[in-house]
Amino acid sequence: GVMALLETVRALRAGPPLANDVIVLITDEEGAKHNAGKTFRTIPMPKVHPFIDPLVYAVPVQLLAYHAAVEKGTDVDQPRNLAKSVTVE
Repeated sequence: GVMALLETVRALRAGPPLANDVIVLITDEEGAKHNAGKTFRTIPMPKVHPFIDPLVYAVPVQLLAYHAAVEKGTDVDQPRNLAKSVTVE
């Protein structure tokens, strides 16, 4: 589960430092309480039916990825190394 993944990341962090490592956990309120203090940031989400979890959780993950890319200076509108079949109009 999530706890095992967090412990694995913790073990990796005990070794050589990962480049710019940050742990962000996106979970429901119960998971946020259970994992308090074990992550850099916790983004609490509403408890929803497991069938729609991917839909609800995809939005904050996409926003996080977008803002991380912008902060890094990556041009999100001109991705590199895409196959020409994808980029040709």
